Amino acid sequence: MPLIKSISGIRGTIGGKPGENLTPLDIVKFTAAFGSILTGNRKTGKIVVGRDGRISGEMVQNLVVNTLTALGMDVVDLGLSTTPTVEIAVKMEKADGGIIITASHNPREWNALKLLNREGEFISAGEGAKVLELAAKEHFSFAAVDKLGVARADDTYLQKHIDAILKYPLVNAKAIAKQSFRVVVDGINSTGATYVPALLKALGVHEVLLLNGEVNGKFAHNPEPLPEHLSQLTNEVVQQKAHLGIAVDPDVDRLCFVNEDGSLFGEEYTLVAIADYILGKRKGNTVSNMSSTKALKEITLKHGGEYFPAAVGEVNVVKKMKETNAVIGGEGNGGIIVPDFHYGRDALIGIALFLSHLANQKKGIKSLRSGYPDYFISKNKIELETGVDVKPIFEKIRKKYAKNPVNTEDGLKIEFDNDWVHLRTSNTEPIIRIYAESDFETKANNIAQQIMRDIKEFTPGT
Repeated sequence: MPLIKSISGIRGTIGGKPGENLTPLDIVKFTAAFGSILTGNRKTGKIVVGRDGRISGEMVQNLVVNTLTALGMDVVDLGLSTTPTVEIAVKMEKADGGIIITASHNPREWNALKLLNREGEFISAGEGAKVLELAAKEHFSFAAVDKLGVARADDTYLQKHIDAILKYPLVNAKAIAKQSFRVVVDGINSTGATYVPALLKALGVHEVLLLNGEVNGKFAHNPEPLPEHLSQLTNEVVQQKAHLGIAVDPDVDRLCFVNEDGSLFGEEYTLVAIADYILGKRKGNTVSNMSSTKALKEITLKHGGEYFPAAVGEVNVVKKMKETNAVIGGEGNGGIIVPDFHYGRDALIGIALFLSHLANQKKGIKSLRSGYPDYFISKNKIELETGVDVKPIFEKIRKKYAKNPVNTEDGLKIEFDNDWVHLRTSNTEPIIRIYAESDFETKANNIAQQIMRDIKEFTPGT
């Protein structure tokens, strides 16, 4: 798999040849580029580093930390952590930035460097372009021996993150504790296996059954929290007569729930339910990306707010949330962003808010889900051959559906009465993603299949 260099960082499979995979040379080069930019704009000379539980995590972390100290930067090393915890730590430490070592939902052979600014947010497109340019030129200047940085291990941020969640005004730990929830958690052999049970205990949930709890990076199943990967969790919820199940991805920024009967609450509805809870407490606007369910818009309008779509990608959602003063936002893949907590997808604050909502409803999770609009999103992808230019393909599709409302802000989104389809290239994989939503599964699938046929028809050589 080719090395993927994007504005937010670098991602690839471990091993192989430099420049083609994520090798030690590539790790050092991109870390040096980002660190050099931070040293040029330094305020504290400090940077926060943390990693998920991947097999390659410790190796990559050692390379990153040593490269940064070689630049003269002081490193706050969180070790095994989560993406949102590193984001919070950057702000608390008043650091110049941060690096999260995680490939998110990708399989275990992958790893990546995610880059944060001093606000604990993913760097902008402009900042990312500077990192890529500097890495390509390899113009680095390392510190003299008497000016080397120092790395300091800090294992306190799990508790600091939990303490911040407990203090958040809309988290109702007392109401959660009164419900005596029995919860099954899929820790997917990464840091969620440590962080999620610790959070639940702090919220007063004492009956927690942990699946895949050994943090060894040997993922028991595909780590993306999709229905086809969660059969172990759904079965265990039923067998244990649990009130609900919880699944996160390896770096704990995506979240989904399982109903008491083993059915899926739906990752698209994680944000919908939490937004419903927050909008019931405070009025305001919402944001999600264009590939997310329109149910969020309907819930927002019901509460008297305004909904705004954003381009796919956390940095784009955050930008739109700031522009519209949104009180809640995120992505339909289970990514929750609570802006007055921090501007990052955070499954942990999402769990606390969801359970507060569920406790206040005093009814089961499946009953809660039945109160929301019921739509189905068909998610598909087409792998691209090397060198394929998608722009003319998208342009031909746009012309074919010129009579329909079309949005070209992020790929191509086409509306069909009450349905829609969104096609775009991925930022992290050489594919075209095709998402379609309708009130019936067959309709959504048919729309997606038609667009996939269009793509193949307009692709040269197919």
